[in-house]
Amino acid sequence: MPPVIRATGLVKKYGAVTALDGLDLEVEEGTVMGLLGPNGAGKTTTVRVLTTLLRPDAGHAEVAGIDVLRHPRELRRRIGVSGQYAAVDEHLTGFENLDMVGRLYHLGAAASRARARELLEQFDLAHAAERVVKGWSGGMRRRLDLAGALVARPPVIFLDEPTTGLDPRGRVGMWDVIEELVRGGTTLLLTTQYLEEADRLADRIAVIDRGTVIALGTADELKSQVGGEQVEVRLPHGGDLAAAVRATVGLGVGEAAVDERDRRLTLPVEGGTGDLRELLDRLDRAGIPVSEAGVRRPTLDDVFLSLTGHTAEEPHDTEPTDEEGAA
Repeated sequence: MPPVIRATGLVKKYGAVTALDGLDLEVEEGTVMGLLGPNGAGKTTTVRVLTTLLRPDAGHAEVAGIDVLRHPRELRRRIGVSGQYAAVDEHLTGFENLDMVGRLYHLGAAASRARARELLEQFDLAHAAERVVKGWSGGMRRRLDLAGALVARPPVIFLDEPTTGLDPRGRVGMWDVIEELVRGGTTLLLTTQYLEEADRLADRIAVIDRGTVIALGTADELKSQVGGEQVEVRLPHGGDLAAAVRATVGLGVGEAAVDERDRRLTLPVEGGTGDLRELLDRLDRAGIPVSEAGVRRPTLDDVFLSLTGHTAEEPHDTEPTDEEGAA
């Protein structure tokens, strides 16, 4: 099957700022593609181009077999979009918001009302259906916004940082909603700057930096690029770090790194907990006390830092804000 989303050589500039610099991307049917990168990396611009909200300066894009530039109106009937901020009318009730979306999609009065009730139940919002949205919490508004993107049952959905501004509990709740959606076979493109979010939700992850894809693969494939597991031990004040390093000789798959300030020793290994047990035995025989110990596996943050030289939370000015982009 051809990819449901395909972008080739996308370029978008805002004056002297290059937001997209030859971006290539493919998303297979029924999968979740996570676009991972810091603010300003080009994620939102990518979504805007693929959802017909922006025209690229160069490149080609198709979604659901439809050319994004040549047939934008036809494409809009086949996709759902939920942006960084909940696009709901706060002066209407939850039911009225979804009913209005159904009418705009020309579903008809009865079908629009039925679909609104169905989605309010699905997103655990039925109890607030007749309340004006102005009094809803941020998490409830985000769920309503996502429900609005599903009114017409689109086969392809774009979620641009869907958990931005939510507290940890609200974020986890939104993840549950998205996972339920994906189980129904929807193709989903998800942008995020939260590493844990990409790790949990995405089948494949495209790491974006400065307007281009710099790495692509599953979470495990990307993590393998920065090596395997690491054993970490921390010595109490007065512990002999030099002696602890000598105890690692012949163990692991590389030399131990030492953080003298934190009194922490890190050793790359292949044997996980077995190597940790062996190191603790060696330190015990050498009379070296240990205050903390554990096995650390690479994270997507490690991947991003390894690929770009900066963390995923560190912003840089390659993409305008929502207000600038809309200007």
